[in-house]
Amino acid sequence: MHDFCFTIPYGLVLVAGGLFGYINKGSTASLGGGVGSGLLLIFAGYLSLNAFGKRKNSYLALILETVCAAILTWVMGERYMQTSKIMPAGLVAGISALMTAFYLYKLATGGNHLPAKAE
Repeated sequence: MHDFCFTIPYGLVLVAGGLFGYINKGSTASLGGGVGSGLLLIFAGYLSLNAFGKRKNSYLALILETVCAAILTWVMGERYMQTSKIMPAGLVAGISALMTAFYLYKLATGGNHLPAKAE
């Protein structure tokens, strides 16, 4: 599975969650954190998809995805430990931890595996 297959939907979920938090609670932290990190991940997913289309790996995108997911895991994990609220802190921390593990796996195995050239 390629990283952009999960990164773009992950980014969209974060953007939607940030907008939802802002609309329902007026939380500018949700707006900034969710939309900011979501757009950054969507951009990284786009970079990876574009590189894959050129039959290359984008290690810049993969590192950006890994760092972003790890930071979200840390920040939202801390918030969950303080508040014990599953929504949104526990959910985002859990999803981000899974994504961090996936990105680390992709880094360890050499990025996106490119299909052999058809002759």
